[in-house]
Amino acid sequence: MKKSARQSATAALRVSDRIAPDEGRLIEDFLERAWSESGLAENSLASYRCDLEGLARWCAANSSGLLHCSREHLHRYLAERGEGGYSSRSNARLLSSLRHFYRMQQRLGAIEADPTLLLDTPKLARPLPKALTERQVEALICAPDIATPLGLRDRAMFELLYATGLRVSELVNLGTDQINLRQGVLRVTGKGGKDRLVPIGEEAMDWLERYYRDARPVLLAGKVVDAAFVTRRKAAMTRQMFWTMVKQHAASAGIDAGRISPHVLRHCFATHLLNHGADLRALQMLLGHSSLSTTQIYTLVAREGLKRLHAQHHPRG
Repeated sequence: MKKSARQSATAALRVSDRIAPDEGRLIEDFLERAWSESGLAENSLASYRCDLEGLARWCAANSSGLLHCSREHLHRYLAERGEGGYSSRSNARLLSSLRHFYRMQQRLGAIEADPTLLLDTPKLARPLPKALTERQVEALICAPDIATPLGLRDRAMFELLYATGLRVSELVNLGTDQINLRQGVLRVTGKGGKDRLVPIGEEAMDWLERYYRDARPVLLAGKVVDAAFVTRRKAAMTRQMFWTMVKQHAASAGIDAGRISPHVLRHCFATHLLNHGADLRALQMLLGHSSLSTTQIYTLVAREGLKRLHAQHHPRG
């Protein structure tokens, strides 16, 4: 059996880079407790392991260990990471992992004081969501070749995303039983397992009907699949496949790659609704945000767009 990329990378580490056995056991014990107490996902546990192993290697090179790491040690470690090119966001995530680790060690009596207690979280600049102009959105939506089943599927997905503001994960996880074309609504299961009803809109409904009638049966060739959007392999669409599809169609539409993100049509949905006078509370419900503050960032995007419009067209802009 071939080694996984992770196994190959681990095997390639120099002996001096490997952490001491007692440090490794300490980390594994923490991960087991974190999983049993908090039910952390596999990806979260992998991130904790990576963060703690990185600190353990640094401590070993600086005549210390995880349980003997002081606040000054951590301050130096974070500073060196910053000088080495790690972003503030990366360091903030790392510090969150370390706080969880050291809080547990203090609770277990392994250390007297939490060295992360008075460390400041790096300040993060909140990036504005990337939104396209309405003309660019039109070009992106019209890019697929609707004469083909795949092109018709892509067009229906684009139309639905722009009409509803779904997250990509919500889109690819849609089942046929969640789409009610007769009533013109979707029943979406969002973050935290919360359901919401989202209106589809006439244009998106027309393209969905065409996809269901002319493309989906061809792609499935008689196979029964619950997923609303399927691939030529007769399986559900994935996030990765959708992102590849977006980049391909954006390139053919002449849209700058720097303006494209997996959620670009969700951001456009929100920004363009606000530009046309939508209520922020209503937008919060449509997007499935638990907090209004999350939705409010789109007001900044809309404001920036208005500033650019003013600068471009006003005689004294």
